[in-house]
Amino acid sequence: MLPLKEKDKVIIKKLLTSGCCARCVLRFCCIGVPDAYRQNRQETLSQLQAFISGPKDSSKTSESTTKEENNSQDAAVSEPASKKSKLTADDPVEESNVCVLCLGVLQHLSDVTQAMQIADAVKEEKYEVDTLVLSISLPAQMCVREHSCWLHVKEHVRAKCCVLGRDDVIAVKEAFKWIMQGLLAQELDGVAVVAKSALEVSVGFTHPETDADCHFLGSTCPDCFKPTKNKLSVFTRMAVVKALEKIPDSKFTKHSPWPPSRPATSCTPPDVRCVHASFFVAGRYNKFCRSLPQTPWLIDGERRMESSVEELIATPVLAAFGAGGFNFSSSGREDVDVRTLGNGRPFALELLNPHKGKLGKEDMKNVQQVINTSSDKIRVRDLQMVSRDAMSRMKEGEEEKTKSYRALVWTLKSIRKDDIAFIDRIQDLTVDQKTPLRVLHRRTLAVRQRLIHSMSTSFVDEHHFQLSLKTQAGTYIKEFVHGDFGRTKPNLCLLLDTDTDILELDVQSVDVDWPPVLPE
Repeated sequence: MLPLKEKDKVIIKKLLTSGCCARCVLRFCCIGVPDAYRQNRQETLSQLQAFISGPKDSSKTSESTTKEENNSQDAAVSEPASKKSKLTADDPVEESNVCVLCLGVLQHLSDVTQAMQIADAVKEEKYEVDTLVLSISLPAQMCVREHSCWLHVKEHVRAKCCVLGRDDVIAVKEAFKWIMQGLLAQELDGVAVVAKSALEVSVGFTHPETDADCHFLGSTCPDCFKPTKNKLSVFTRMAVVKALEKIPDSKFTKHSPWPPSRPATSCTPPDVRCVHASFFVAGRYNKFCRSLPQTPWLIDGERRMESSVEELIATPVLAAFGAGGFNFSSSGREDVDVRTLGNGRPFALELLNPHKGKLGKEDMKNVQQVINTSSDKIRVRDLQMVSRDAMSRMKEGEEEKTKSYRALVWTLKSIRKDDIAFIDRIQDLTVDQKTPLRVLHRRTLAVRQRLIHSMSTSFVDEHHFQLSLKTQAGTYIKEFVHGDFGRTKPNLCLLLDTDTDILELDVQSVDVDWPPVLPE
């Protein structure tokens, strides 16, 4: 039997006669037992009817007492005069065709048929999972109807010297999940519906017929409803809840009397969407080509290069995880004509909505091998799965880390070995770099101070020498060499008292101790 109390009798009859379904009656009686919602709706209704009717063989005295109690309780609940009626235990009560509170969600949209439809949507996506979490999206106007009912029932409870908090009422979402969890698990062959999972199955309901129910809040609480680009309506569930917290009860009841109008139709069949939490893959890459951008190079919508480091790495990884997309990030970036040698540059991929499970170490090695054999322009090492939290380590202290470079420098004036020897003795040179002209379109104009820790030179001929540098991360090497029309000071032109330019540049090392080195 349902765990009901004597004080619930009038609430039950009031809500049933107002057009509430049996399960919503349980919610406002604060029944927090999941099995009560899972039983057949007709059985629940029958138990509620039996509870308010009482035993058939009651004595006349008992019947009289019951009638007096019911009439007394009825009077305690304020209603418009036209709505008042004397309720007796013998008055018949039936469930409304479409519930005025849940708008059919707990009636016609929480059965085996709906569980099959949700399960089919999940199966179609072919996720490799053993758990999922169910999330529910309900029409915003349902909040208005719930608030109206709560104010109505609260008056009765207060007359009984009791307190009914808004949080005491079982939410429609909670009741729906209690009903659907077991049904859905059966349809999905043992995939458990749990409280927390990487796979979120979102079930969304709408009810166009009652959209106007919350429109009065727009004029009574205008500051709660701000138009946004991404929202079709300002009456979002969050905005409506915020408004209901602010509006006085007296003002609310003028615009939203109880009971509300009875809907002719249930909510629309649920819109089911599945999204798996992101996986994260990290590693280091070398770039051996001087005509390969790090990311796709587009100018005015037209592609300039046929591929990129990002795409050469991401394509095999996406295939391995069955992901729907990715976000690429790295510890700095090199220009299209710059090679990345040495131990490589740390990078990370956020894999969006992956359909396959996590890969083991051997599987990751196989993915790495596919990347390395697919192109001679790049090479990847230390490919591994990492956590979201670990991703932040790549960016931590990026400005404080050091990087090593090697550049081939041209000089306008003829030089000898002795002319460049002094450069080897320069230590911790501070340079001021105004945002370079070549990146001004994507970086804010500012003067950034950078440190060149050390430099060394190797004479090539009278107009060329090799320059090795160890610098603070974020230093623009090309601009330090040619001066960028004086935007970088000091620069190599000033140090050598001649025009200089950079012909080739290689990244020798990126001194970020991440991700962990893996054994070959």
